[in-house]
Amino acid sequence: MDTRAELLGLLRENARYSVSDLARLTGRDENEIEEAIATLEQDGVLQGYQAVVDWSQADSEPVRATVELNVALDRETGYDDIAQRIVKFEEVRSLRLVSGDFDFALDVEADSMGAVSRFISEQVAPVPEVTQTVTHYVMESYKENGIEFGDGHDDDRLSVTP
Repeated sequence: MDTRAELLGLLRENARYSVSDLARLTGRDENEIEEAIATLEQDGVLQGYQAVVDWSQADSEPVRATVELNVALDRETGYDDIAQRIVKFEEVRSLRLVSGDFDFALDVEADSMGAVSRFISEQVAPVPEVTQTVTHYVMESYKENGIEFGDGHDDDRLSVTP
């Protein structure tokens, strides 16, 4: 198997694996693993390492929303141009060009619903090419980045059958 692909899969599974863990799991030398990770970072393949947070278990929870964006393009402005303006805002957690009924899927995060609403209405909607926004507030997260959330307890309700 390709070392790069194998390492990426393992790091997506658990970014806290040590070099020795990764060497043991791949059957490769620690120096080879260190070099491969350094190359992945230098090439821009690995952009960072992040924790997956179950905000419902944390002391405070940010307000998160997914926003559908429709845009109108012209000869001088393309999707990349619009994306480069929007990604610069700190409230933006992710921005994806998508197929379907809208052009971009925008994930935002702020301290309150008002802050999310103000961000969309004062920063995103006024972008000249943006023709429509539809905001969907996140009510509950059940899975993030491949990790399923739960209360850690099995369902202890009794099964009722007729």
